[in-house]
Amino acid sequence: MQYPLGKIYAFDFDGTLTKSDSLLEFIRFVKGDKDFLLCFLRFTPLIIAMKLKLYPNWKVKQKVFSYCFKGMKLDDFNNYCNRFAQEKANIMRQKGIEKIKSVLAEGSKAIIISASINNWVEPFFREIGDVFVIGTMIEDNEGIITGRFLTKNCYGKEKVTRLLQLYPERKEYYLTAYGDSRGDMELLDFANESYYKPFRK
Repeated sequence: MQYPLGKIYAFDFDGTLTKSDSLLEFIRFVKGDKDFLLCFLRFTPLIIAMKLKLYPNWKVKQKVFSYCFKGMKLDDFNNYCNRFAQEKANIMRQKGIEKIKSVLAEGSKAIIISASINNWVEPFFREIGDVFVIGTMIEDNEGIITGRFLTKNCYGKEKVTRLLQLYPERKEYYLTAYGDSRGDMELLDFANESYYKPFRK
């Protein structure tokens, strides 16, 4: 079968390309161990409720994000994001990075589809090549972070929705997807070919 748009490879970020949750790592990186622990303790009841499916995932995430970063200058936030990618490159799974490089080398498209915030995901791929990031986007007001999200949390069905916004003609490309959690299942099912928990030793 011919695919006019060729091959598209869609990668989840947290857990698939990383060894740990980037939101938690980023909070610790910016706030330090003490404030990270205080944040974790403050939201433990909501996190438990989320795990029990009694409270929406996106609401917990937005509350945690707002608590940690509301009122910060966007420029300062982006500087932290750039430093985070430089100083915490070891959180990446090398086999995943090698796969992305091989995808680009063959002339195919590589897309990161993540519930994490675009601002700190994008810098991890700037030196690799033309990697497009679809993630959760944050709101600012005149350069100050409001603590709210501009988009829906890019999780579950939202991953498929956002991919289709970018590439709506589904029959025109062969999709290969990589993921590692419940939030990736719709994307994995949507793909022609999928891999669950790849890039591990």
